Amino acid sequence: MATHLKPQGCTNLKLRQLGRMVTRHYDRYLAEAGLKNTQYALLSQMDASTLTRNLQPMAAQGWLTIGQGEDGRSRLIAATREGLEMRAKGQRAWKEAQLALNGLLGVERVFALHALLDSSIASLDQGND
Repeated sequence: MATHLKPQGCTNLKLRQLGRMVTRHYDRYLAEAGLKNTQYALLSQMDASTLTRNLQPMAAQGWLTIGQGEDGRSRLIAATREGLEMRAKGQRAWKEAQLALNGLLGVERVFALHALLDSSIASLDQGND
């Protein structure tokens, strides 16, 4: 890479714009499966940082059960049959979205983007130690 080149514009803004565009892309596919991105993420990964605000609507949909945990501060969460079906539906929608994105951007560009993002995340992670 030539050292005389200088990036133009704000990297944060560009990443946020790209993130919003990619999120909208996945949202369109997941909406066809009846899911929001946050719901699919919870059904797939159960990310602890977003559980509280997303569990109740999913329980109301019948996708999860929320029971008592070992103490007053904990809960037992389980996906229902409907929740597992929605997760499978979401997985199919996610795969369609990913393949479509690969087609729109080109597999080589997506691979390069993933490599750049992974190395950037690793570099930033090392800086936070």
